[in-house]
Amino acid sequence: MGIKAIFLGTPQFAVPSLEAMAHAGHQILAVYTQPDRPKGRGQSLAMSPVKNSALALGLPVRQPERIRNTAIVEELKADAPDIMVIVGYGQIIPQSIIDIPRFGIVNVHGSLLPRYRGAAPIQWAIANGEHATGVTTMQINAGLDTGDMLLKAATEIDPNETAVELGARLAPMGATLLLETLTAIEQGTMIPIPQQDSEATHAPILSRLDAAIDWNWPATVIHNRTRGFFPWPGTATQFRGQTLRISKTRVSEDSTTHEPGRVLGAKGPLRVACGQSTVLELLEVQQEGRSRVSGTDLRNGLRIAENELLGD
Repeated sequence: MGIKAIFLGTPQFAVPSLEAMAHAGHQILAVYTQPDRPKGRGQSLAMSPVKNSALALGLPVRQPERIRNTAIVEELKADAPDIMVIVGYGQIIPQSIIDIPRFGIVNVHGSLLPRYRGAAPIQWAIANGEHATGVTTMQINAGLDTGDMLLKAATEIDPNETAVELGARLAPMGATLLLETLTAIEQGTMIPIPQQDSEATHAPILSRLDAAIDWNWPATVIHNRTRGFFPWPGTATQFRGQTLRISKTRVSEDSTTHEPGRVLGAKGPLRVACGQSTVLELLEVQQEGRSRVSGTDLRNGLRIAENELLGD
């Protein structure tokens, strides 16, 4: 009945892979996911998307705070899986666990390795203005996304696509690739390909500091970061002494001689001068403690004048 596997994953990106394995008839011995975390204004405990999916599939769920705990390692040894699959689990896997399954550990990674190794490959690919990306299955080793590559699938990135939208497209691609990978491993036809470290780029975990906009950047750079970092950490600027969050933008074909950060025009859409004489239109924005509104509505509501400065 398929391959005996342990699945480790947490975010929505991992759900199609878990469901694909289950529906393909692989024997999933247990699903490991992050512990329930406080969420929302009420800070009530919320299950991860993978836990929700695993429970719906009738699979046993385990949620250790630290998977490297000795008792957890012994538990995994007792399970004696043929293989382990990781998709966005959220913890570093120690060598003591890597050595357990006879076929090793396979990871579904949201980039075309060795590019964008790290925790946020989808976000950084968009933020850096890449035109294409994809998914890679790889063999986990002790490094950070440095193991041998197994299979790849590529796709173009739409110029206005957000990280959420791209992730929703890559997730089922990763699930399909995972099933192909497991079949090849079972049949003994998989030929791992070592990564070339000289070609590697990195996608570090995002922080609130990444949200800050520098209006001296060209409009395209700000636009790419806005869609890449949506919904978190987003992009933001200071305006009239408060933080103004920006969730959707459009690069204008116009040019300007105004100082970067200056509001353009006396009325109409909220357009801002950027570096290299470029112009960015702010389509959706959010003041502190307020709901998200269109840039035009914000401009009308606050009576934002021509030449006011963002980022002051």
